[in-house]
Amino acid sequence: MYSRSSEPVQFERDCAAVLVPQGELVTLPAGSHGYITQALGGSYTVFVEGNLFRIAGKDGDAIGKEPTEPLTLPDDASDEEVEALVWNQLRTCFDPEIPFNIVDLGLVYEANLSKRDDGQREVEVKMTLTAPGCGMGEILVDDVRSKLEMIPTIADADVELVFDPPWGRHMMSEAAKLETGML
Repeated sequence: MYSRSSEPVQFERDCAAVLVPQGELVTLPAGSHGYITQALGGSYTVFVEGNLFRIAGKDGDAIGKEPTEPLTLPDDASDEEVEALVWNQLRTCFDPEIPFNIVDLGLVYEANLSKRDDGQREVEVKMTLTAPGCGMGEILVDDVRSKLEMIPTIADADVELVFDPPWGRHMMSEAAKLETGML
């Protein structure tokens, strides 16, 4: 939430945003004032008029931030190198309310890479949410899909939201448990 250390911002242009935690798409008008409460994984959580909004990295210019650089891989990248980049990209996906990536939160159950006949690759991800009724579910799924499809040679990312097994605190990394006080 907003604190004295949150960075103040003014929207320089109309900007697409997602209302947190409902997941509703809205437009914040140019001239709006707010505070960045979280800037992780290339997206921003902004507190504006008593509400939290998620701003995609591609729209960072609306709040005076630079867009993220495109990903690169060598032309002859091995499956292991691509898989490592897949997991690195997954670690750039954050719940807008929790300052931990979805891998450390234990939300990613599996990520399987396969090569197609045309040399391109596909990745299949099974992930869950901390709560089944979370309005941000589809937003997080889209974030995962779009970030994985930024990887050179990934032609398609199939991201499936599953709830079996149900998520539990025991699935979190030790660092995430320690930071959230759940150790």
